[in-house]
Order: sequence, then C-alpha cells, then structure tokens
Amino acid sequence: MSTLTSLKEPQFSPHTLNKFATLMAAGNGYLGLRACHEEAYTDQTRGMYLAGFYHRATPSETTELVNLPDVLQMRIELDGEIFTLLSGSIVDYRRELNYANGELVRRLTWLAPNGKRYQINCQRFLSAAQHSLLCSRIAITPLDDSASVTISTGIDATQTNSGRQHLDEISVRVFEQRYLQGCYRTLDGENEVTIASFCAVSPETSNSFFAKNRRLTQHCSASIAKGKTFQLEKTSWISCSRDEGYGAESVLENLINCVKSGYDNLLAESASVWRNYWQRSRVEVISEHSQDQHALDFALYHLFAMTPAHSERCSIAAKGLTGEGYKGHIFWDTEVFLLPFHLMTQPEIARQLLSYRWHNLAGAQAKAQKNGYQGALFPWESAWSGEEETPEFAAINIRTGLRQKVASALAEHHLVADIAWAVDAYYQATLDETFMRERGVTLLLETARFWISRAVEVNGRLELHDVIGPDEYTEHVNNNAYTNYLAYHNVKLALKYGCFDAELKNLAEDFLTRLWLPASDDNQLIEQDDTFFSKPTIDLAKYKTQQGTQAILLDYSRAEVNEMQILKQADVVMLTYMLPWLFTQQQLAANLDYYEPRTIHDSSLSKAIHGVIAARSGRLAQAYQFWQQACLIDLGDDPHSCDDGIHAAATGAIWLGAVQGFAGLTVERGELHLNPHLPQAWRSISFPFVWQGAQVQLRLTSQQISIITTKPLRIVIEGVETEVLHEFVTPVTGSGTTKGECL
Repeated sequence: MSTLTSLKEPQFSPHTLNKFATLMAAGNGYLGLRACHEEAYTDQTRGMYLAGFYHRATPSETTELVNLPDVLQMRIELDGEIFTLLSGSIVDYRRELNYANGELVRRLTWLAPNGKRYQINCQRFLSAAQHSLLCSRIAITPLDDSASVTISTGIDATQTNSGRQHLDEISVRVFEQRYLQGCYRTLDGENEVTIASFCAVSPETSNSFFAKNRRLTQHCSASIAKGKTFQLEKTSWISCSRDEGYGAESVLENLINCVKSGYDNLLAESASVWRNYWQRSRVEVISEHSQDQHALDFALYHLFAMTPAHSERCSIAAKGLTGEGYKGHIFWDTEVFLLPFHLMTQPEIARQLLSYRWHNLAGAQAKAQKNGYQGALFPWESAWSGEEETPEFAAINIRTGLRQKVASALAEHHLVADIAWAVDAYYQATLDETFMRERGVTLLLETARFWISRAVEVNGRLELHDVIGPDEYTEHVNNNAYTNYLAYHNVKLALKYGCFDAELKNLAEDFLTRLWLPASDDNQLIEQDDTFFSKPTIDLAKYKTQQGTQAILLDYSRAEVNEMQILKQADVVMLTYMLPWLFTQQQLAANLDYYEPRTIHDSSLSKAIHGVIAARSGRLAQAYQFWQQACLIDLGDDPHSCDDGIHAAATGAIWLGAVQGFAGLTVERGELHLNPHLPQAWRSISFPFVWQGAQVQLRLTSQQISIITTKPLRIVIEGVETEVLHEFVTPVTGSGTTKGECL
C-alpha cells in the first residue's frame, strides 16, 4: 500500500475556521470532535458529539444530537499576553490531519504583541482502539527569553447547540487534586454523560482548581527558560448511560489506566486499528491529478470516523459526527450512499446499519398506522427512538413571507423502498441466512405491506399518488418514476424471499401486475412523474453556477419551482443507478441527456450519481468531470461549504464513483459484474473488497484486469461469466454492455 495522503490547512484564516473544524474533525464512530483550536474564537463552532446521544429540549422543538461539554479549550497566557492568532503576527503556521492514524497536529510560531516569539505545538486524537478516549498535548517553547506560562483548561459545560442547553450539571469533583470529573444529565432525565480529565505536567508546575458557572477548571502555571519547553498532556474519558458498565467510578478507573500509558503509547494503539482499516478498504489510484487520491483518502477517513461500529442501535447522521447540521438526524443517505461501501469492506457493519432500522420497526409501523397505511413507514428523519424527527417548518416563502411546511415527512416515502433495496443488497453480498431469517425478511414484509396499502386504483391500474422522489424540488406528484419502480422492486423482493401468507401473496401479485411504471412511448425517456413533461422550462445557467446554495429559492417560491422542469438532484438518473439491470446504455444516455440540463445539483448527492451513469454510458470525460466536482463538495474553495458538518453521504459517493463508476464493479440480481470505465487521467485503480466470504484484491488498468481471491469467485467480466479460483489476469476488451430487462 502506498503512503497515505494527509489534509493540510494552508494558512490560518478567520474566514475558514468552521470549514476546517469540519474537514479535520476526529472521529471513531462513537465520538466525533470538531477540529477547533485550543484557543477560543467567537466565530468558531466548538463541538463534541456522541453517537445516539439525542435530546429534545422542549416539546415544541426538534430532537437533536447533543453538543457535549468541551474538554479541549484552553486559555493560554504567555508573559501576560492572551494567546490568539487574531493579535500579534504569525511567523510560521502548519496544521495537518494524518489520515494514517487520525492525529491532528498544529505547529506554529507566534510573535506576540509584546515582541516575543513562542513556538507552540498542539497534537490530539480520538482513540480508534478505546472509543471513549480523547488525548491531546500542547508544548510551548519561548524563543527569545524566559517566559511565564499559564494554561487554564478543564470541562466546560457552558457548551450548547446553537444556544440551546440540553444538559443539567449533576456533579463536578476533583479527585486526589489531579482528576477532574463532571456528570451531566439531559433535561428530560433520560440519559447521562460523564466526563473525566487529567492534565499531566512537570512537577514544578503550580496547579489550582475551580468550579464556577458550569465550568470545572484547572489552572497550570510555570516559569520556562528560553529554549526550554512547557508541556501539558490532557487525557479524557467520555461515557454515557447507554454504554455497558456505565458509571462514574468506571469512567474514573478507565481514565487512570489510560493516563498510565501516556500519549505516545495510546496513539500507537489507536494507529494499529487505523492500519487494519486502511488495509481492508483503501482505494488506490495512479492519476495525473494528485487530488484524486487525496479525495479518496479523505472520503475513507471520514467513512471510518462517522460509522458507529460499536452499536447497532446507532446509525450514520447526514453530517456524521462533525457538526450540528440536520440536527444529527439519519436519512435515506445511509442505506443508499454509505452502506454499499461497508458491504464491500466490512459487511458486519452493514448488518449493524440495517439492524438500526429493525430495532426502530415499531416506530415505523406506528407512523404507517397513524397515516392510514399498513406495514412500516419509516421516518424521513430519525434519531434514537424511531419516531419521525423531521422539523415541521423550514425556510420562508419569498412570496408570502410565511414559513413553509416541510413536506418530506408527509410524502417522501421512497426511503421505505430504499431500506428494502439495501436489505437485498446485503444478502446478495453476504448470503447471511441468519440475518434474513431473524430481521431481513421482516423488514421486507413490512415495507412491502406499506406499498400495497398505499397504492390507489385508477382506471384499472394501481398508482402511487402525492409523493416526493429524490428530487425535492418536485413535490406532491403522482407516479414519481423513482418511487414507483423502487416500490415495485420492494414488493417483488418480499415475494422472492417468501414473506407472505396466501392472502397477502395474492395482493402482492396483483400489485406487481397492475402498478403503473412510468415510461415513454419510445421506451427511452422515462417521465419523472405524470405531469413533468408538460411543465415549462427556464434557463438554469445562473443557478447551476451557484449549485449547492439553493439560490433559485431566492427568486422563486417552492410552489413556483414545483410547476417547472427544475430538479434539485438526480431522480430518474438515480433510478437507473439503483436498478441498473433494467436499462440499456441507450436509455441511460437518453435520460442523462434530458434530465441533467434541468438539474441544478443543489444536492451534494447529485453529481456523483450523474458521474456513475455517465461512466456506464461510456462517456468517460463527462463522468470524470462529474466525479471531480463531487469530490469538491467539501474540499472545494468555498470557505463555508461544510461549516455545520461534513456531507457524509458525499464521502460515500466518492467511493461509489470510483468503484461502481470507473472500476465498474456492480451487483446485479445476485451476480457480481465488472465493466471497467477508467478515465483517461487514471493509469490504474486497485482496491480490496469482500464478496460472499471471499477476500478479493482487484487491480485495473486500461489494458488489464487482475484479480486475487481467497476463495473461488464467480464474476461476470465484461459480459462473460468467469470463475476465479485464486489469481486471474485478463485483458480489457471494452465489450461489456448493459442489456436491460423489463420488469
């Protein structure tokens, strides 16, 4: 494996404080920590989040992922000067996130207003080996004269979610004049979190402790000779009442054990876990553009950081564990854009992500019943309980001046079929009979029952009315193509896995016989919904240059956008991605050509999918352009592109574009297919993956396919079914095609 890239902050800028706090965030799936500086800046949003730790502050507000008390902030005073990069001047500055081990390092030389220079080095990491463990270290060296150094740090429970306080302070204590501990409980009394910290400093350091205004603080002071270094190592342990063996005593005990090991040993322990992760998941490309490899490493770093491998009661939020965007809620993104990566690298985690839905099945059944349906209607936005968490209102209508209702919870029901699609994908990749028997079949049955009950009869056929597809600029339509096709697929899967009794089986077969599947007369274009082709078009060039900002809603209300051929993101194009065996290359190209000019790409998920379909259509230059643009969703020059957190699904989409688009590795009705479409800029791509118990290493160039597998592997290579026993090499012919098949 070649050397991993890293993420470097080119310079300190107050304009990109929150962007880099997101991009360089630490995470281990249990905890997420924004990469805020030790010193405070008013405009920087500090944040530490614990997977599954949600709270609703009042009955009228939305449940959100709680921003925990801050343990990283430090007030640093050097010879009477408060350290801040907004005063004095920066002589030298480097900050780098090491993807190989998750450590964030900052090294700088500060010229203080008093004319003295100080070298300041900061390091931190969240342990990948012990999920509750956070370690940081700061070293300060006076360069021109001796110096007095004072650092104040501790546990700061004044931290809020954008001003909303979710925690009551239960107790704060200092044990043995060394260990700080704070216990906090959510306002509803349902959950607790306990944080303990220890600061290791030299014996000559003066220490004192204070507890005031929700802050438990340790003041460390020392005199340092010129050229000598003052160092403070801070070790923290964070645990909540949902953890096994939780208790204030165990938190303190775990902290003490970690303190004995020290920063370097704990980092080495964590790095070992990271090393194993990279070995089983890294995608390596040899490209004319170095940023391609960096984008892939960046994506996979965050895919590890955001994934709660410790618990099947948690899932991946739209912003991972990097910020407060979308209140920390879980969407369809997880099943469609993130789960495929885990299926091919760590299928046991994919199983856990699907189990999250199974655990919340009761909430989905209750929502279906409340809305007059049968089966399971999963919430558009979910958190811990499985209840609907979508806010009722959103932005202001520019015409009426009133807040607009959010329609997604009422009509964006394709999520139900997306979950069924993911259950089937999991079984195909793993052949996990136990999961299907205990959980998967139930999910397929209950989701299928929902669609059967939701259909309405119109002139002898069944239709799905008042829905929203992935394109959220088109609301409350009838027979959205994506929704209808995926609902059909959902019910067909339930029949395939033998889920129904005799009565329901008849209803399912009738549903499949009579459900209307939108198509055009020439069988090339698929109409997005019943009325889409009849709507007027407008010139979208202005809005395409501002994609991702929803600038069109500054000129038109949502109701007006709804009556034009304007797409927020891929919809029919998304359909051709989800069910690739149904469509020919000609259909892929025709729908891409029609819908892309009408798509603003205001969703971070849109361009990557367009790129995959362009690659499958043989349009490699266009596919590569889409993929590179998708890689810039967070990494681009926009200083505020991800202030409130990473675009989690977009990181999964970077992997999808490389593996499913360019490498052409797809799963079609239980078969593994390989149809390479490498962009001209790439000399090769290689990556490991898992398929039905086999560990496989795949390497592709424009001329050659190389496969090494630990078990016999059946794979359809460019249309030819092939059995690989151990090692296999074959030339690329470019003859693979997508044939298409009617439902």
